[in-house]
Amino acid sequence: MSRRALSVGLVLLHALVVVELSGATEPVQFAALSYHEVTDGTAITARAGITTDMLVGHFDWLHGNGYTPVSVQDLVDARDGLRALPEHPVLLSFDDGYTSFYTHVLPLLKAYEYPAVIALVGKFMAPAADAMVPYGSAFLPRSAFMTWEQVREAQASGLVEVGSHTRNLHRGAVANPQGNALPAAHVYRYDADIAEYEDDAAFRARLTHDFDASAEQILKNTGRRPRVMVWPYGAYGTVSADLAAAAGMPITLTLDGGKSTLDELGAIRRYLVAADWRIDTLADALRNVEPLPAPIRVVHVDLDYIWDQDPAVQERNLGLLLERIKAFHINTVYLQAYSDVDGDSVAESLYFPNRHLPVKADLFGRAAWQLRTRAGVTVFAWLPVLAFEHDDERLLVQRWNAEDGSVQVDPDKPKRLSPWQPEARKIVAEIYEDLSRHAKFGGVLFSDDAVLTDFEDAGSAALAAFAEVEGAPLTVKQIRADPALAARWTQYKSESLTTFTKMLHGVVERYQGRVLTARNLFARPVLQPESQAWFAQNLGDFVKAYDQVPLMAMPYMEEARDPAAWLQRLLLAVKREPGALGKVVFEFQTVDWRTPRRDLPTSELAATMKSFQRQGAIHFGYYPDDFHNNHPQAEILHPAFSLQWFPFD
Repeated sequence: MSRRALSVGLVLLHALVVVELSGATEPVQFAALSYHEVTDGTAITARAGITTDMLVGHFDWLHGNGYTPVSVQDLVDARDGLRALPEHPVLLSFDDGYTSFYTHVLPLLKAYEYPAVIALVGKFMAPAADAMVPYGSAFLPRSAFMTWEQVREAQASGLVEVGSHTRNLHRGAVANPQGNALPAAHVYRYDADIAEYEDDAAFRARLTHDFDASAEQILKNTGRRPRVMVWPYGAYGTVSADLAAAAGMPITLTLDGGKSTLDELGAIRRYLVAADWRIDTLADALRNVEPLPAPIRVVHVDLDYIWDQDPAVQERNLGLLLERIKAFHINTVYLQAYSDVDGDSVAESLYFPNRHLPVKADLFGRAAWQLRTRAGVTVFAWLPVLAFEHDDERLLVQRWNAEDGSVQVDPDKPKRLSPWQPEARKIVAEIYEDLSRHAKFGGVLFSDDAVLTDFEDAGSAALAAFAEVEGAPLTVKQIRADPALAARWTQYKSESLTTFTKMLHGVVERYQGRVLTARNLFARPVLQPESQAWFAQNLGDFVKAYDQVPLMAMPYMEEARDPAAWLQRLLLAVKREPGALGKVVFEFQTVDWRTPRRDLPTSELAATMKSFQRQGAIHFGYYPDDFHNNHPQAEILHPAFSLQWFPFD
């Protein structure tokens, strides 16, 4: 009996005993690793290529520490209840089909009896032996990639499953009038000849054709149709995953990071193995044990600072931002996807193609992709939830006037679409859908406009929805007259806004795959919980609902008499809320917007960050960033802000 077969048998026996003694168990998790080239020479993929010795070290560590590589069939059988997985299962995968898989990896798989998945790009496999293969912006000799004979030999070993890496989508596609390229399997292409974007039907048809062609090519050359799709650049969504399943590939591999459960075979997370992955890096990823969440460092960026009528100036501005973010060595950017030049907190135009508002420039997708690929940060698309310019007051949030009993749009508040109006909900959902079609990002930040006062929403749709909950028609006057009813009204509005953002998150994930969520929180509901009635916001609810809670730690905006004392009270209030420190991102201000407007000293910001961290705060960032004028001053802020300098003394 082989070492692997014996191990699986013992684990099966152990699993039966555990189930018998303890009943239901936690969902089984497994890890997946994404390797690329393995070579002892110059790597084609400098950032992802590793040496043979490094791979041997990884395999030795897996074997010596109780980790067992498993096949796709093992996962399918375990999901279907036909077998148990061994303890600490790991799925190995190798992308792109480099010849080094045959020469360097396959012998090791045989020696260790480790199964693996290879992902083949049809376009790389098609040319004649003496031809050149288009690879990104360069060309490689056909010999850089496996031959079909080598693929068949690998498959015949019984250890290697052949998956699709698409036929011809491992490349960029023009995504906007500026000619910028984004992942071809994700983006809605822009046709410069007719100045139009690809529509939904054309996008689906293009992906379907590619997936079918890839599957047929693999079937023709290996005798087996693939059941695994490996997404180029990790770019996928529910729509593309459904199309892959329709083409016979219901199992897909992403680059989301983290571990997966057996009910997630439709989008298996993978850790991307980089060229500098030492043994301790591998161990940290697979063990996934951290006493505290990894620190988040955020710069909150206005695209209005980048936009310019002159494309050359705009591109130069983007370059300045990229260099600044890279130099900070942070991990997150909240990137504005809308324009609000007049500062009324209402989106007047958008930075992506859409069906409802003017397009100031198709800039968000370009900036987000450059920040991700060149600065290495996770980009959150920052959008309003309700505050989109609209002239039809029937769709807007209404305020009840206690003096005369009238109901109308509050002229002193930003105009907001009502989340209870079906047409308004449709408008907002379509805006988020359009954003997700035309850009690739890692998270969505719901802005601070998703608030309702104790006099709002007095519109008929909102009151009708609450009447269904209460079982009787009510007016705002009646609600406010009964403290218990008013408390339920406040909680209902707060929960409804959260539910609405969750719906928008679902819209985004149809095209983006897994994305993180964040939602801005005002400070007053944290310092004065009774003020939830004025905001429909609650710290505890936000901590439960979102991955990140950017908290506006902005004492000058709140006109605090003693900014330092105010910040200290805010930190203590967050620390009292269970689980809040792991989610809250303290967002400090760099500008005092009161008249006269002034830039706040960078030294004050740096001192606040250091003080918060000493007292247990984990995540923080700042807003706004004026990279044109180096404010805040990078040389002063860097030691307090950069992850290069974490932790402090």
